[in-house]
Amino acid sequence: MHIKANDVVEVITGDDKGVRGKVLSIDREAGKLVVEGVNRVYKHVRRSQKNPQGGRLSKEMPIQISNVLLFCSKCSSASRTGSRVAADGSKERFCKKCGTSAGVIAPAKKK
Repeated sequence: MHIKANDVVEVITGDDKGVRGKVLSIDREAGKLVVEGVNRVYKHVRRSQKNPQGGRLSKEMPIQISNVLLFCSKCSSASRTGSRVAADGSKERFCKKCGTSAGVIAPAKKK
């Protein structure tokens, strides 16, 4: 998986197609992630001490990781990502359209 928390992604399918947002959290076992402002639902909340007014809360729900692509700021489009070993021996993500680095995945190994 080439998506981390705080990455900017673009939704490529579903009701929110074309929307960009920041990744808030990732559940790797379920293969889902929560994106800011995407897949919002109303949760009905009963009155309590914590929520004295009650009513409807709008919150983001998880979507499948396969429904998003990493947004590349260099080529300003959503694109697939790959991983490669950099010259210093560290492993990095890169944009498959323009080839720019999208951050380090793993540091260089010690010899």
